[in-house]
Amino acid sequence: MAQELYDAIAKLLTEQRNPASMHMDMMSTEEILRLINAQDTLVASAVEREIPHIARAVEYIVASFKNGGRLIYFGAGTSGRLGVVDASECPPTFGTDPHLVVGVIAGGDKAMFRAQEGAEDNPALARNDVDAQHVSARDTVCGIAASRRTPYVVAAVTRARELGARTIYITTNPRSEFDLEVDVAICPEVGPEVLMGSTRMKSGTAQKLVLNMLTTTAMVKLGKIYENMMVDLQLTNAKLVERSRRIVMMATGVDYDAASRVLSEAGGHVKSAIVMIKTGAPLEEAQRRITAAGGFVRLAIGEQKPGD
Repeated sequence: MAQELYDAIAKLLTEQRNPASMHMDMMSTEEILRLINAQDTLVASAVEREIPHIARAVEYIVASFKNGGRLIYFGAGTSGRLGVVDASECPPTFGTDPHLVVGVIAGGDKAMFRAQEGAEDNPALARNDVDAQHVSARDTVCGIAASRRTPYVVAAVTRARELGARTIYITTNPRSEFDLEVDVAICPEVGPEVLMGSTRMKSGTAQKLVLNMLTTTAMVKLGKIYENMMVDLQLTNAKLVERSRRIVMMATGVDYDAASRVLSEAGGHVKSAIVMIKTGAPLEEAQRRITAAGGFVRLAIGEQKPGD
């Protein structure tokens, strides 16, 4: 069994030695930094090649949201932490319910700060975690594992599929070697890491880029954006309060005092404030317009229909 595991890991692209960094231990500080930076520039193009698959994944996520479902990430180590980070950023950025996008990491919350030995190798733990989330056919479950083979992530996605959920898998190993049953596989092939096997580097960067694309694009499709501004953000700190005022000012052309006044009348709801100013409608009418427009500010103020 140990030999089989060794052979499986040894074949992974993410576990190969990178020819560009063979003499990294002999390099100067600046040479090492330039080497890492040069390798990082390869990541964006690897993600770009996966855009058709990322687009399919977004459509599944949006369908889940519209059907009362959720997006739930399952990962271990760096991959799990990235999922938790992406999920935790959605409520303040897009004003979503904290249960709409959920990040689950092998080993639980404590694994965010310190590695929990053995958690990533525990399929039973994964199945229990999926069941604890009450995954259903309305949900989309996304497994994140640079190697593809992480037992916890494989088991989580397999269990989610058994429960009828749509499934997405993000790995940085080649699509030609992907053999799991999922609805969408996203496989940005970033090549061997600068530091052999350190998938917190290029692989982690690629995963973060993909997660950014999944949730941001899904939120755009839900009407959480006006032009290129977040208009459902939550005013949970002083920075976000000021950002909200600035968004209202930029969207409508009013000054700081006017933006502050209307935002106050709107209970801090940026969308409502914009519609109130743009249409001259009182709060109740602005809210009715937003609801009728499915949350899209452009439609609520009578502009063109957002792109499909």
